[in-house]
Amino acid sequence: MKGLVGRRQRVLRVRHVQHAMAVAETARARDEANGIAYNIERLGKVRKELFETEGLANGASFAAMQELATRLEQAGRQLDGALYDAKKKVEAHEGLTIAANREKEIASRLKERARAELEEWRENKLAALPRYRRMQRSQDNGS
Repeated sequence: MKGLVGRRQRVLRVRHVQHAMAVAETARARDEANGIAYNIERLGKVRKELFETEGLANGASFAAMQELATRLEQAGRQLDGALYDAKKKVEAHEGLTIAANREKEIASRLKERARAELEEWRENKLAALPRYRRMQRSQDNGS
């Protein structure tokens, strides 16, 4: 009985570590997605500020600003794709976290059940001890 409780305790520790790792991976994926979203926002601001120049611009500088705006827009589209992928990764990690949490809870319940069974077994054994002693005394007196 003690062995069963010990095994269940070890499984629970493993499940706890797996859950902690899944939570950490989810947090890391969220941070990555948030970083990409922040970069998209910054690119939009830079592109907007690009044409907020004071005064007149000559043709060459306007063409350079237009080229830069096009490149910033292209980079923004690429970051949109990266953000989509990062959000999918977050969703996948959240699923793994939920599954790891479920496994941890199951292991916890199994350990508690084993502990309760062990406690019941011990109580039954202690309750049977006085009966056993009475039987021993009656056998000793009968001999």
